[in-house]
Amino acid sequence: MSTAATESHLRENPFELATAQLRRVGEVFALDPNLIRVLGQCKKAVEVSIPVAMDDGSIEVYQGFRVTHNIARGPSKGGIRYHPDVTLDEVKSLAMWMTWKCALMGLPFGGAKGGVVCDPKALSPGELERMTRRYTSEIINDIGPERDIPAPDVGTDSRVMAWIFDTYSMNKGHSVLGVVTGKPLSVGGSLGREESTARGSLYCIQALSTKQGRRLSEYSVAIQGFGNVGSNLARLLHNEGTKVVAVSDSRGGVYDAAGLDVPTVIAHKQEHGRLEGLANADAVTNEELVELPCDIFAPCALEQVVTEANADRVKATVICEGANGPVTPAADAILEDRGVLVLPDVLANAGGVVVSYFEWVQGLQEYFWREDEVNAKLHDIVARAFEEAWITRESRATSLRMASYGIAVERVAEATTTRGLYP
Repeated sequence: MSTAATESHLRENPFELATAQLRRVGEVFALDPNLIRVLGQCKKAVEVSIPVAMDDGSIEVYQGFRVTHNIARGPSKGGIRYHPDVTLDEVKSLAMWMTWKCALMGLPFGGAKGGVVCDPKALSPGELERMTRRYTSEIINDIGPERDIPAPDVGTDSRVMAWIFDTYSMNKGHSVLGVVTGKPLSVGGSLGREESTARGSLYCIQALSTKQGRRLSEYSVAIQGFGNVGSNLARLLHNEGTKVVAVSDSRGGVYDAAGLDVPTVIAHKQEHGRLEGLANADAVTNEELVELPCDIFAPCALEQVVTEANADRVKATVICEGANGPVTPAADAILEDRGVLVLPDVLANAGGVVVSYFEWVQGLQEYFWREDEVNAKLHDIVARAFEEAWITRESRATSLRMASYGIAVERVAEATTTRGLYP
């Protein structure tokens, strides 16, 4: 198995970082310490073994997780990640962040997350499908449209969601459209879901531009990560006239201070499978991209890319967190001292879960919306959440992250108090 040789991108324990953030929110917003203790733990964590018959006749055994953090506001919701560095603590932290994200957006969900320790790029389509179906079978009693609804994340896509949907439905004896979101359109997916996370980031940047009295065409942006979120964000910003000066994938990136022609970049990536070798652009590493001169840096790949070690070298004045947890708390403090505005993950990349919610609703009622309806509803929710967070930031003289987390944690705390402890 090709998962052993990679060095993890995680420098610090992500669940410890997430719980430290929560404790800080509790202090700033004067929340009951008993509630913070309750919210600091995950409701349930399942670890499963996933034996898979490989194409060469051997059997490989993968490790999988599914974690539910909280269900005070409704069934849990969250992506499934296929990556060599997946750990239980990473999945727990992502589940907790999903709880805050759903609450900030006003969705009737709690947070969950799943993951399988594997390199999906090293698996054949058949191996990937067999692994996905076995993983689904192992967690089948823990997911469902009224219990816990998975979605795509790093290393997974609509094809993987279709396999999960089919495996679950075969076991139930009928099609259950609401069991996962991010499905292909042909089996109950929603229009607008594919680009929804990037579109949510765009709406946050638009809201910020209004606050700053600037047009989108006046910004320059560097984007780390060229998967679903990064590539769509680059395309959407380019269409708005924003100058995209750099993009990168897991191998490295390309930079042009005058602005990249994003459609050409996307075509190059599709043709060659990488960004390297793009004509009329300079090569940059992912580490160098973080420190490039630009107005907005958008990390759209993995966690912990801006840390205590490099935060003082970030030249962007705004960081838009397209990924979950790309800025560590220690880096946050440095950036805040330097006047760098961070659009936090629970706000900036929540578009995905908002349209996942729309897909879930459409699946339950078996009535589907037009794409312009989906995008208009998404804009309303993201714009409202941004405004609430901005007002809280100003009234409490705190960071936008602390304001966003504070609103979210207060809502979950209120639901927990209202429901009471059982028994």
